[in-house]
Parts: sequence; C-alpha cells; structure tokens
Amino acid sequence: MEIQFKDVSYIYQENTPFAHKALEHISFTVNSGSFVAVIGHTGSGKSTLIQHLNGLSLPSRGEINIGDFHLSADGKPKNIRDLRRKVGVVFQYPEHQLFEETVAKDIAFGPKNFGVEQEEIDRRIEKLLPAVGLPKEILERSPFDLSGGQKRRVAIAGVLAMAPQVLVLDEPTAGLDPRGQREIMDMFYQLHQEQNLTTVLVTHSMEDALAYADKIIILNKGQKYMEGHPLDVFKQAEKLQEVQLGLPEVIHFLNQYNERFGTSLTYQYQPMPELAKEIKKRLEVGSHE
Repeated sequence: MEIQFKDVSYIYQENTPFAHKALEHISFTVNSGSFVAVIGHTGSGKSTLIQHLNGLSLPSRGEINIGDFHLSADGKPKNIRDLRRKVGVVFQYPEHQLFEETVAKDIAFGPKNFGVEQEEIDRRIEKLLPAVGLPKEILERSPFDLSGGQKRRVAIAGVLAMAPQVLVLDEPTAGLDPRGQREIMDMFYQLHQEQNLTTVLVTHSMEDALAYADKIIILNKGQKYMEGHPLDVFKQAEKLQEVQLGLPEVIHFLNQYNERFGTSLTYQYQPMPELAKEIKKRLEVGSHE
C-alpha cells in the first residue's frame, strides 16, 4: 500500500490557548513495498505522524492517502476498521499490551475481533511462529511466564496475525540488548521482504536506518527537515549536526579515514568484514588513491 502525506499539519487543542502545532506542512510519499525510516528527536513530531497512519489522529490541515483510504480534517473514513486491519502498529514495549491467559489467545485476539474465522487464525499462527522465532510448544503457556524477548515476539505476532499490508514500527528495539536489537530488526526486515510489506520504522538509530531503509525522513520541530536515500542523507553531516543528529559509526569512520589519507573510499553496503579487508589491503600496500 502506498502512503501519501499532502501538506499535512496537525494542531493539538486547536482554537484554545493551549494550541500546539505538532506537524506543519508535511508532504512525502512512501512507495508500496518500501522500507522508510522516520528519524527525529523527542518533540520532532514522529509519534504524532504515526498516529495518522491508522486514523488514531486526523490532519488539522491537508490530507493523507493510504492505499484507497483517505484521511482529512473532514473526518474518519467509514471503513476505518478496514484501515486499522491493514495497518499494523508495533508500539514501544509492545509486551506491555499482553493480557490473555495463553499465548495462543493473545495472538488470536486481534484477528478474532475483526471477524476472522478460527480456522484461518490457527493457520496464520502456525505460519507466524517460525517467522517470529517462537516454538509451537509456547502457545499454551501464559505470556507472563515468558522471557522479555519472548513476550515481545508474542506481541509482534499478534500484530502480524492481522495480516497487515503496512507495518509501523515505533522504536521496536527499545530496552533490548544489542544482540536482541539486531535479531528483532533482522526479523522485521525478513518479514518485510517475504510478505512484501510497506514498512515505516520510527527510530533513533542511524545504524538501523542505514542498514534497512530505502529512504529516510528526518523531522525537526514538526517539519520535514530532510528526505532521501540513506547514503545521500548521510553525506550531509553538517546539516545533520544542525539538528543534533550524528552519522552511523561506519560512515563516521570512513569519513575520518578518507580525511586522514586523502582517499575517497565509500560505503556501498559491504559487509563489515569485507570493508575491513579492503581498508587493511590499502594500508598494507600503501596505496591510498
């Protein structure tokens, strides 16, 4: 599903003394099947933006098209339930939303409430478990007896059981150790590819934006500050510094290497061992051209 924001503004408590413009004249397109990272500091408008993706908030100005769904200040579409079924949102610490007696019931809760037949729910769960890295034996256990990582995977499975076409990830690795972060992000990227999802990732991690995204959108004080392919965005270090954003470590390292040796070595998504070998070879032969 393609997503289009057209000159979207959102004002909290509009027409009151407490009015606050959280989004201002935002326009962008997320192509169907693409992976887009939205980056910005606290207060930049990231959370407000993603609340518009499934109709939790409606634009104060402008309009949003998500597939065939249209959102504007005039009101929610009549088929808002269909929109929320097709746009799955994984919030920060999704495991806090677990509440059922068993893992199976928790995963089934969403699709069941949208009228999906139990046979189809069972089929989806069977297919999802290996995709999110959970064993079948876990289904009859209480979600509250699981490890933190397992709880998160159960909560994610519950979102995916809705069979969404758009997946919105709001800081999905928050609170995980580095290994857990990488495992979760690799899992999401594999699902993104296998299910041809349109994925929107809200993150503070420049490394994740570089590793997974086709495009980056940077927000600053409710406005779109930058937009483009990750490698193009990360070439503009000074512009990023103006909004207190840094570069991914690998890009920062290459910039320092090139500055020191007068080279123009570029990052083209090479595996890190391959990049390290290339640098080592250059150093050994003394060629820094």
